[in-house]
Amino acid sequence: MGCIARLGCLILLAILAVIGWFTRDRWLPESMRSHAVSATKSPAWEPLSDAGAKRTETALGKLSQQRGPVFQTLSGADAASYIFRELADRLPQSSDSVEAMVSGDRVSMRANIKLSELGGAGALGSLGGVLGDRERVQFTGTLRVVKPGLAEFQIQEIKVGAVNLPRGMIAGLIGRFDRGQRPAGLDRDALPLPMPRYVGDIRVANGKITLYKTVE
Repeated sequence: MGCIARLGCLILLAILAVIGWFTRDRWLPESMRSHAVSATKSPAWEPLSDAGAKRTETALGKLSQQRGPVFQTLSGADAASYIFRELADRLPQSSDSVEAMVSGDRVSMRANIKLSELGGAGALGSLGGVLGDRERVQFTGTLRVVKPGLAEFQIQEIKVGAVNLPRGMIAGLIGRFDRGQRPAGLDRDALPLPMPRYVGDIRVANGKITLYKTVE
């Protein structure tokens, strides 16, 4: 009987928990409801915006102040708008419909690109046979500061259309379309990202990008 009673209590608690979840709008404080919604929100692609880049510039301006904050945390969309605007000159000229997403500790960018600027479908080996003349190309990777004044977007994955490229092809593909001189210390599978010299570290976590000031 004691076992049956305990089982009955567990079932009752489970039922109350379900009822509580579906009626949370009636009793849960608004701030906690907002947190619960944001916690379950999936990362989403967002178009780059001048407004987002401007907000990042404002945050960088605060970091530059002698008595300013030692770090600034930005939304993924705002930071990505600034970062990929700085990378625009390194990307294929045909790139359009550029979007970005921050998921966990990684940053992704995708754009519509003419494959001829990547060396053509033939440069992708046997994978090129299933691709068109123009495809959506997605780059996913991490950000890190290489040295004062220079950060990099280190690309760990490239997806062309529905095809994921082997990791060993990434550096070669970047070499085909990256325009401009490559700075010393840059990884072969990375794109250079100019950064104010006072930015000492970049960290990506939980869909946010945090910039840290160099503390002397």
